[in-house]
Amino acid sequence: MAISVFDLFSVGIGPSSSHTVGPMRAAGMFVDELIARDVVDHVTDVRVDLYGSLAATGGGHGTMPAILLGLEGYRPETIETDEMQQRLAVIRADGTIRLGGRIVLAITESDIALHPAQQLDRHPNAMTVTATSAHGGVLYRETYFSVGGGFVATEAEMAHPPEAGCGADTFTSAAELLALTDRERISISEAMMGQESTSRTDTEVRARLLHIRDVMIACATNGMSRDGYLPGNLRVRRRAKDWFLRLDAEDPHREPAFAEDWVNLVALAVNEENASGGRIVTAPTNGAAGIIPAVLYYALHYTSAGKADPDDATVRFLLTAGAIGSLYKERASISGAEVGCQGEVGSAASMAAGGLAEILGGTPQQVENAAEIAMEHSLGLTCDPIGGLVQIPCIERNAISAGKAINAARMALRGDGTHRVSLDQVIETMRATGMDMSSKYKETSTGGLAVTVNVVEC
Repeated sequence: MAISVFDLFSVGIGPSSSHTVGPMRAAGMFVDELIARDVVDHVTDVRVDLYGSLAATGGGHGTMPAILLGLEGYRPETIETDEMQQRLAVIRADGTIRLGGRIVLAITESDIALHPAQQLDRHPNAMTVTATSAHGGVLYRETYFSVGGGFVATEAEMAHPPEAGCGADTFTSAAELLALTDRERISISEAMMGQESTSRTDTEVRARLLHIRDVMIACATNGMSRDGYLPGNLRVRRRAKDWFLRLDAEDPHREPAFAEDWVNLVALAVNEENASGGRIVTAPTNGAAGIIPAVLYYALHYTSAGKADPDDATVRFLLTAGAIGSLYKERASISGAEVGCQGEVGSAASMAAGGLAEILGGTPQQVENAAEIAMEHSLGLTCDPIGGLVQIPCIERNAISAGKAINAARMALRGDGTHRVSLDQVIETMRATGMDMSSKYKETSTGGLAVTVNVVEC
């Protein structure tokens, strides 16, 4: 297993892990390579070409400004929302960037070349960056692929991906994961902790996971405190603040009867923050970032284990969800541009269902069953954002899928873990379905709701 829980849960910015976070990271990687080659001071021009889905919906996903910030040396993990907006205002006013924070170049968002009809072979989210000198010579050129969840790979890395780890204590499939838990008599969270502990101590893992939880909570809290309209020409009104005020008055003591309402609210609040470019945790993507925080909220407030020890429940929940997410990343995809929204919202629901099943006391077999149920009933889910914005249907879809995850976990706990369709089989089915799916339903905004609903340009 090569995927860490901290690869799947990383702090970034909205609105998209593949179209905002990934491109910013790729641009930063390009600058790092210029510096490593000691040629950055000789650069007089940088050209950026976007292909496929990045070009088709980059405008609504903040791709172009994210790339400019990445070229300046900013990183999605550390840049603050206010800092990002202030710097972009200066870039737009001056028509220049500071390459690597030191070389002034005349480049704007409109200078980025878009090729929506041209898709490179290895992935629909591709960008090529070229740096040239005063004499027109190419100093460095690289093609990057934003493969979902903020993960970025170069052309060489896509051609020769690293081999998965091997050994008695590693797993690359759900079958291997269950065999490991059975052999060692451990839970799925303990199996994942064993993987994480090869590179950091248990204490460090716990501390980082609790930080991830805290960022999720802060994101939801911010979403519940802001009103107005989301960016873009859809004029989508933010609802989370009004919902919170009404729900808090109706349910001051957090009664179980209101649990579903709070789950919906957390998912809504997180995804409104994401849509506005706020600070977010990819889980495993930005477009699906509200599901795991919402189900984790349920686990901490409405289960006996969560109420008894919230920190321990958080760690076990996120480790279990991470173990399941690693299987989707390794064996299929978490990229909406590659397999549709089943790879984003479906994967997140599956991860959340598994995490909750463990907190509810489920066996590894029941956890695997919960994860399978959630994905089985997300198969074929398309990615067709209206106006190329991560708003409709994305925001409500997160709330609906959080409820689906909770239902899947509770269904699995009523059984003994025995079921006809395995998690490995449903992951393979999701992958194959995504490969068969028309490109117009894979984050290009050329099919489905994106064309059924007319959008008036402003």
